[in-house]
Amino acid sequence: MTDRQFYVLLGPDGAGKSSVMARLSAALPGWRTLSTDDELVAGKHGLITRLRRSVVEDVLPELGRAYSVDFLAHLLGTAVVHLRDQLERQDPRTPVLMDSYYYKILAKCRLAGLATHPLYGWWRSFPQPRAVIYLDVSPETAWRRSGRGTRLNPLEHFGPRPEWFGFESYQKNLRKLMLEETGRLPVTVIEESAGTDTTVAAVRKALAA
Repeated sequence: MTDRQFYVLLGPDGAGKSSVMARLSAALPGWRTLSTDDELVAGKHGLITRLRRSVVEDVLPELGRAYSVDFLAHLLGTAVVHLRDQLERQDPRTPVLMDSYYYKILAKCRLAGLATHPLYGWWRSFPQPRAVIYLDVSPETAWRRSGRGTRLNPLEHFGPRPEWFGFESYQKNLRKLMLEETGRLPVTVIEESAGTDTTVAAVRKALAA
């Protein structure tokens, strides 16, 4: 745990975290929101955006051929270190809401074939949040939000192509690993809702608790 007012917003693919983070960034005066989403990355950190794009466009299509899973883990780890660095640069009195931290990346690395890796111990040594807010969503809803697989990348499903059963299995395993990784922390699960407004209100309530 940390003395900072530091919280993590977590959830599976398609949970709507990006939309919620964008709304909260404007709705929480005095708070700092940290994310690797394009809209929330400061201009001077454009490298993070480019690296993220390279993972999807260059590395994932050639995973197992031109690039190893180890290489993928280290490249994804740049986002983890960036978030940690940004956290440490904040005034300790400023409350911080962070998108995913290392929990989701670690789970995805494990699902990609790295059951254990020295990086994991290093990431786990980073400051821990006061609490995790987990946005839950059913695989059925997430599949629909993905355009029934048309907007998925290879780190969001099992199998060579985005098909329902591979997506459903991946997302269930991803959820299990993320909740396992955060099991020693206070976790508030926010159930799936009909709209972003309801979810944002639920997250604000959890942050105020």
